[in-house]
Amino acid sequence: MVKKILFVCLGNICRSPAAEGVFKQKLKERDLEKLFVVDSAGTGGWHVGNLADPRMRQTALSRGIELTSRSRQIEENDLYEFDQILVMDKDNLVAVKSLTKDHNNHVNSKIKLMLSYSKNSQLDEVPDPYYGGQNGFDKVLDLLDDAMDGLIDSLMD
Repeated sequence: MVKKILFVCLGNICRSPAAEGVFKQKLKERDLEKLFVVDSAGTGGWHVGNLADPRMRQTALSRGIELTSRSRQIEENDLYEFDQILVMDKDNLVAVKSLTKDHNNHVNSKIKLMLSYSKNSQLDEVPDPYYGGQNGFDKVLDLLDDAMDGLIDSLMD
């Protein structure tokens, strides 16, 4: 059965498209592409229709990852459409969970912090690199690379 995975950050131009790209690359390496549908979204709608930030696209491309998705804003229907929703930080977690009016709704159990799957990082959140320098974009990709192995392992159980 195909599993649907959604990655979410604030504007869907840095962290979540990078997560989508890293996840797809890891699926390809493991020959698991046919088992997953992958997408990304933002809690805000400022960048709807745009490609990922050029700095993130370039940093990802330097690692062999092409980011081609277009930004979109998460909708309440996504909570029911996707099997797992991975958010980049605690603000995203609150924003995504607030999309449903029923706080006891079962969908809340499938919304998790991306770094909860990290094997090597003590961080809870993937920092937003938007206002920082190049090191921030590299750090995001390093954190995502680490967490994706744990995520895929958990999804294959």
